[in-house]
Amino acid sequence: MISPPKGLIDVENFKIATAESCTGGLVASRLTDISGASAYVNGGVVAYTNEIKKSILHVKAETLENFGAVSSQTAMEMASNVRKIFSATIGLSTTGIAGPLTSENKPVGLVYVAIVGENFSEVREFHFKGSRTEIKFQAADEALNLLMQYVTSAEN
Repeated sequence: MISPPKGLIDVENFKIATAESCTGGLVASRLTDISGASAYVNGGVVAYTNEIKKSILHVKAETLENFGAVSSQTAMEMASNVRKIFSATIGLSTTGIAGPLTSENKPVGLVYVAIVGENFSEVREFHFKGSRTEIKFQAADEALNLLMQYVTSAEN
């Protein structure tokens, strides 16, 4: 696991925006479960279809055609663009296949999580097992873990 560089985020004033596909809003929901979340959550988009990924999140059609909706490239564009759309410090995205059926000739459980800030970006690939609900929760957990790694590294 790569540790993010220190000092990348002003933790006193950071704002987050989410772009979710396979997690269907679960990441944003869990962020807003915390009292006072309006101080740091700017908003989010559930982009379940390619059309929404293109029209709302501005993921390039070429990216979707060449790599698919479930790819590191799409995850990175989703995170980068949602950050810009919501004028956030951090963009966080999830895209993957929760099942039970496979898609794009990619396996159930394949998930990409991306985080983008002004001076950093990272995408991670995961292969989860379990039911659709379990995969969604595992993906949301990893997205929140990635976010916390960047936030806590900035505090130290």
